[in-house]
Amino acid sequence: MKKIVWLSLVLMVLLVLSACGGGESASAPKESDGSGSVDSANNETFTYASTSDVAGMSPILTNDSVSANITEHVYEKLFERNIDTMEFEPQLAESYEIKDENTWVIKLKKGVKFHDGTPFNAEAVKYTFDKLRDPATAAPRASLLEPVDTITVIDENTVEIKTKYPYGAFLASLSHSNAAIVSPTADQAQDLMKDPVGTGPFKFVSWTSGDQVVLEANEEYWDGAPDLKKVVLKVVPEISTAISMLQAGEIQFIDNLPTEQIKRLEAMENINIEKKEGTPVYYLTFNHSREMNQDPEFREAVAAAIDRDAFVTKLNGLGIRSDSVVGPQVFGYDASADEAGTAYDVEAAKALVEKNGYGDKPIKLLTANRDNFILMAEIVQAQLTEAGFKVEIESMEWATFLDTARGGEYDITFLSWSNVTGDGSELLYPNFHSDNVGSSNRAQYSNPEFDELVVQSRTTIDQEEREAILDKANKVMIEDNAVVVMYHGIVTAAMDKAYSGLELDPNGKWTLKNVTGE
Repeated sequence: MKKIVWLSLVLMVLLVLSACGGGESASAPKESDGSGSVDSANNETFTYASTSDVAGMSPILTNDSVSANITEHVYEKLFERNIDTMEFEPQLAESYEIKDENTWVIKLKKGVKFHDGTPFNAEAVKYTFDKLRDPATAAPRASLLEPVDTITVIDENTVEIKTKYPYGAFLASLSHSNAAIVSPTADQAQDLMKDPVGTGPFKFVSWTSGDQVVLEANEEYWDGAPDLKKVVLKVVPEISTAISMLQAGEIQFIDNLPTEQIKRLEAMENINIEKKEGTPVYYLTFNHSREMNQDPEFREAVAAAIDRDAFVTKLNGLGIRSDSVVGPQVFGYDASADEAGTAYDVEAAKALVEKNGYGDKPIKLLTANRDNFILMAEIVQAQLTEAGFKVEIESMEWATFLDTARGGEYDITFLSWSNVTGDGSELLYPNFHSDNVGSSNRAQYSNPEFDELVVQSRTTIDQEEREAILDKANKVMIEDNAVVVMYHGIVTAAMDKAYSGLELDPNGKWTLKNVTGE
């Protein structure tokens, strides 16, 4: 009997200790009360949900926004754009001097190291830029450094760059995520697409393809270690699922908020939503290498059949209507281009389709399996069908879509450009200049008049002159119906309100460097 009483007492003590010990599991998932109010502040793990996986993690070999969300936290550039002033400021650079219109001398920050311990210096800058512009690399954004003639290491912390001609957008190019500096040691020892090494605030830990990418704080970061100890990019293919996870506190952040879910998000009490008029442009483009698409009347018929005003109303305030390829937040924009395109006229489209027999052959409409792309594809398919076209949609996951579009395996498709630098020449040159057919010019567009104007916009440092030239180039594309602009984006993000410090750029990129839950 005494043994039974003693065992009962021991059991009671263990139960009490177990209950008291529950307070130690600070990283345990928090539960929602159903109202959307979740106390989830925890700097140990911060999770971002993406509907698409990264294509890779080398800034030299990638050129997509999903991958850049990782590379922007692992790597750094010589310069960055201030999201408030829109001016370019040194990042890994310390200062710069323009010795003459073709010569730039850049002083670098001292004492900075890559995550593998390799010193950041002028040799690393030269190595990165030489590889980026080497044709053998086949870098998708080699065009960023196309104007560069020579790169010379002056000393450990000084590099001199000579351009072939005066290059008005050079600081913009050097601030681009694809001009980030890589560790030469790591690049020669491993595949940076799978195992990245930079100087940024976060270090790479692991990538499970189709599932997640894990980063950890760089405790030796030159600008002070971030508060977040671990950052996870979690692949959640269904955005509605990601939003439910955000409400439940299972994830802390999503971006590119879908228009059809915005009201649901705005009703959630545990998140803050940020919206900002942005630089991204979304457009339908033709595969200009195909004979059918080289017919001006075919392009006119497609443009006239698309009711973009009706489409933009479905965006619930998250899109700006304009015919202009160069958007309102981009250098080189002129309001006169807003209504310069082919007006919606379904009867005129029908007449052209009937006259030329455009409805006799099916058109392959390629799209990425992302919500806004699918929405565009379904609406445009219906509108083109009404005009007499036969349109078949082919949907692909993001990385496969990018490769397929680059290879020109489509008739028409939807593309987007976040315009990281905010400069019109860095929109028009990589995407539409004939130099870049087969790489970043997925439209396969080639127009000598347009090419010449774009070159002129890049080869002067007179900014007023550049603006005027970019406006002309923009209008050549519009008059040519080279693309059909669907909308210009409002960049958005939703974050658990227990956190603060998110920096959202008008180009849609964001940084978690200063985010904290304390």
